[in-house]
Amino acid sequence: MTESEQLLAQQAAVGPHRIAQAEVARNIRDLPALPTIVLELIRTFDQPDVDVARLAETISHDQALAARTLRVANSSFYGLASKVKTINQAIMVLGFDTVRSLVAAGAIVHALPGGGAHLDLALFWRHSMATAVCARNIARRTRLNQDYAFLSGLLHDIGRLVLATRFPQQYAAAMAWRDQQDAWQVDAEQQVLGIDHQQVGLMLAETWKFPALIQRAIGNHHAPALDDLGDVPSIVHVANAIVHALDLGGEADALVPPVSGEAWASLRLDCEMLRAVFRETGEQYEEACSILSA
Repeated sequence: MTESEQLLAQQAAVGPHRIAQAEVARNIRDLPALPTIVLELIRTFDQPDVDVARLAETISHDQALAARTLRVANSSFYGLASKVKTINQAIMVLGFDTVRSLVAAGAIVHALPGGGAHLDLALFWRHSMATAVCARNIARRTRLNQDYAFLSGLLHDIGRLVLATRFPQQYAAAMAWRDQQDAWQVDAEQQVLGIDHQQVGLMLAETWKFPALIQRAIGNHHAPALDDLGDVPSIVHVANAIVHALDLGGEADALVPPVSGEAWASLRLDCEMLRAVFRETGEQYEEACSILSA
């Protein structure tokens, strides 16, 4: 078979698996809605004045949400000296921003669909949590918002979850092509599906009305735009690559995605900072996974 014939055969093999954006949008609309309190919390991310007492009371009245939040607040991830028994105590000890992102993260994880035959859900969330922890550690050293970084890191790959659960056959074809060609994930998705998990994740983030900063972090986490430099999207981009390089998620044969030189330079991470990020991420990763089971 000539080279041109091989190319035509490849194109014929992937052609039937193309996914239209309208089809993705329709499937996203069919996903369960986020709890009202989570939407309310997300809307406060960009608000300077928030009625903390009222939101704390609202969280407390949702028994499942409050119980999950307290279990995580009392986990070794936060290392509190004494047990927290109420949402108000959690806010006093951890701060409202941390509790807000904690409540939102836990509720979103439980609202999203389970894994499909071609996506190991446990490995997926472990990689996501590792990226969240790494992003928070980078944010602390670059003096950027740690809670934005944590939530963005946790949700950066949600587009993969949508593709794997809503389009299982097409997603399987993309993964098979990725493995056959030893290609990057996003390249395989674009080649086979005509859309990648960044775009799908961005569509979900827009539908759920996430803050613009989190939308950009999800939608650009493999290729930060100019406006993303020196900000949370660049942090998530770098954190994702670090976690793949450290193999914290345990994904078999996962390639380390390339890092944008501009994004890397914009964060101004020196060797000492990087060593600290590597060490802290490795130390905190397993404990942070308690959020997933809370």
